[in-house]
Amino acid sequence: MYAKGMTTRDISSHLKTVYGVDASAEMISHMTDRILPAAREWQNRPLEKKYAVVFMDAVHFHVRQDNLTIKKAVYVAIGIKLNGQKEVLGLWVGGNENAKYWLGVLNEIRNRGVEDIMIVSVDGLTGFADAIGAAFPKAEIQRCIVHQVRYSTKFVNYKDLKPFVKDLKQVYQASTEKEALASLDEFEAVWGKKYPSAIASWRNNWPQLSAYFKYPQEIRKIIYTTNSIENFNRQLRKVTKSRTIFPTDDALFKILYLAAMDITEKWTGASWNWGQTLDQLCIYFGDRIVPADIE
Repeated sequence: MYAKGMTTRDISSHLKTVYGVDASAEMISHMTDRILPAAREWQNRPLEKKYAVVFMDAVHFHVRQDNLTIKKAVYVAIGIKLNGQKEVLGLWVGGNENAKYWLGVLNEIRNRGVEDIMIVSVDGLTGFADAIGAAFPKAEIQRCIVHQVRYSTKFVNYKDLKPFVKDLKQVYQASTEKEALASLDEFEAVWGKKYPSAIASWRNNWPQLSAYFKYPQEIRKIIYTTNSIENFNRQLRKVTKSRTIFPTDDALFKILYLAAMDITEKWTGASWNWGQTLDQLCIYFGDRIVPADIE
């Protein structure tokens, strides 16, 4: 019941009403605290040596700290193993979302046994690319196109939104990077004077935005957006929506852990058409992926 999002008071009331069992909210809280050692063991478990793709994002919750209510970021990392299966690498309750904390997360992932990541798909946090490069210098970085489009449209008047987005699609849905750059030039010619900041964000971040153009569709559709981790985060929010404020970091962590176990129970089997995707990865990343890594 706790893992499905019921509060300790809801569980206490339910047990009393349905089963005639007296169990206070405090008792329920103490009972659920017994999951914390298992949750911490999971958080510190060894990881795979290599991952094909790792997605990183953060989801935010309100937590009580020193008699104040603080908005805290929970850092989430989801990896796709070389056998095509998804895995939550960890959940880190931190302060505000920033590149420095992400570097700590990346270093912890390294310390838990990860030696190499082929591609990292992330949002547009300033300094994120530098943090990834410091921890995993060989990793390709793909900035989420969906995040970038959302950011671009913040500068756009509502009446221009539909034609702006329609023209922008010609850039990020191009078949090749050369075609995309030509479309970006045309896009700038139409919209550059009116929305220079939107254009500049594409120009300035092009190395991370354009990484997916070098890959075939099998890989592109996996890495061009962080939607898979955003879907996971939405499910976490669904479980926690009945709680506006968490009393402690541990209270937040234990429900997120239980929710993650519930969500990932359905993650069976490899990603769709993984064999062909793996063939492509082996070609692109050469001796970084050897047969022993796949077994």
